[in-house]
Amino acid sequence: MERQRSFSLKPTRFLVLSFSLCLTLIFFSFFSIWVLTVTPIPQEQTHYFLYNKSLLHFALKPSRAQTLTRFATNLSEIGAEDKILFKTHVRETANSSGFPRIAVPKRLHRWDESVTGLSSNFSEFGANDSILIQTHVKKSKISFGFTRISAPEGFHSDLKVRQENATLSSPEKHGVSSNVKIEGKSVRSCDVTKGKWVFDESYPLYTNGSCPFIDEGFNCESNGRLDKDYLKWRWEPQDCSIPRFNATKMLDLIQGKRLVFVGDSMNRNQWESMLCLLMGAIKDPRNVYETRGRKITKEKGNYCFRFVDYKCTIEFYVSHFLVHESKARIGKKRVQTLRIDTVDRSSSRWRGADILVFNTAHWWSHHKTKAGINYYQEGDQVHPHLDVSTAFRRALMTWASWVDKNINPKKTKVFFRSSAPSHFRGGQWNTGGHCREANQPLNETLGGDYNDKNVIVEDVIRQLKTPVTILNITRLSEYRIDGHPSIYGKKPRKGSSSGIQDCSHWCLPGVPDIWNEILYFHLQSEMKHSFTW
Repeated sequence: MERQRSFSLKPTRFLVLSFSLCLTLIFFSFFSIWVLTVTPIPQEQTHYFLYNKSLLHFALKPSRAQTLTRFATNLSEIGAEDKILFKTHVRETANSSGFPRIAVPKRLHRWDESVTGLSSNFSEFGANDSILIQTHVKKSKISFGFTRISAPEGFHSDLKVRQENATLSSPEKHGVSSNVKIEGKSVRSCDVTKGKWVFDESYPLYTNGSCPFIDEGFNCESNGRLDKDYLKWRWEPQDCSIPRFNATKMLDLIQGKRLVFVGDSMNRNQWESMLCLLMGAIKDPRNVYETRGRKITKEKGNYCFRFVDYKCTIEFYVSHFLVHESKARIGKKRVQTLRIDTVDRSSSRWRGADILVFNTAHWWSHHKTKAGINYYQEGDQVHPHLDVSTAFRRALMTWASWVDKNINPKKTKVFFRSSAPSHFRGGQWNTGGHCREANQPLNETLGGDYNDKNVIVEDVIRQLKTPVTILNITRLSEYRIDGHPSIYGKKPRKGSSSGIQDCSHWCLPGVPDIWNEILYFHLQSEMKHSFTW
């Protein structure tokens, strides 16, 4: 018969079990006390907003009714099913510090987009916990009319913020603290083409005496022009403002970089203007020189000026068409042709630039290019006849292909300046055209065939993979019939009067200075939004 087993507990096992139970009880006792001690009183809420890689702390105390009026921001979600309307109001409060207070909705959810154009710095102050806010509202360069917003993890929907919904009433009018500010419209929402010329006694930004780089053709004062009003106009956009050119800040922007202008004599006009504007920040003119010792003239087309103090260069390369001017045999004759399928040979010097400003238009209006007879060449074929608009488009496509193949957008900013208008009356440059009598801007624009070229430029650039910014200076320049050299394009000489007036180029100082202010505006905006350049 099997022996019945009895249940017995050995002393060692009993001790281990007792010790384990004691330790468990002690652990839970201490844990309970710790939880009760460190649990925060639910009076304060802290919200964190992630901006790029910086954590912005937004600390609010609901017990202190903090409100904001006059700063209204509507955040409208473009979603599949529902919309979220988030309004923030900024109001002047009666607290002793004079700073505005903030009230935020309790629940914000369904966020997903990253913030690139909106940044807010919130700093908590002492005694009254007033909050000083400096808010900058700008449009992201990616978002076409929307400011992109970045929120913490856990929010799961797309939120796009229309910049135009962010408004702030005038501080002077309502007494709102000047520490609460919203910057003006960003470069992408500022239409510089609409506006007016304003007479400003503080202009010009330099004189022909202070700038040694104005060549004879643009130096109207030295060539005998006596009226001075044409020097004192600045362009004022209708719905926004562009900053006055600051030579020191511009040099800081391009420190260690290459700023390169490529195009015809109109771009040389702008390039010389840029040299003159930048000289305003140079204490010792000897620290600015042409790297090959060349003096600026109409004959030599390529220049490179080094600014020693800032380790940067301002360069110009002549290329009337941006494509290769060549020769080909037609029958027994060798004739000049334009290779609209081959980029200009100087393109090797464009590579590696940090800022590129292109243009072409003026030479496409000459008789040979407009006629298009045995002139345009593709491969070995010289077209017996090709329409100038078709040739212009094909040439720009060749240039665009070069840009996409050779430009690294992370290193190089590319601009294309639109056509600069001419103002010949009574004929063209070689048929008695004139503009001598003009000494004031026009009240209205006249329009011209260069607008057709601008349409083609916009269409080609739209197809590019590489970002290219159009500097649209056509319309604002159309008003300035008074800004051309006219008969003051060269020094007066006894017995030499050709009768030819220059109503295409521009006096310096003059209209090209405004083109460069617009370029400066774009570069400033790019720097504020870019972390790679």
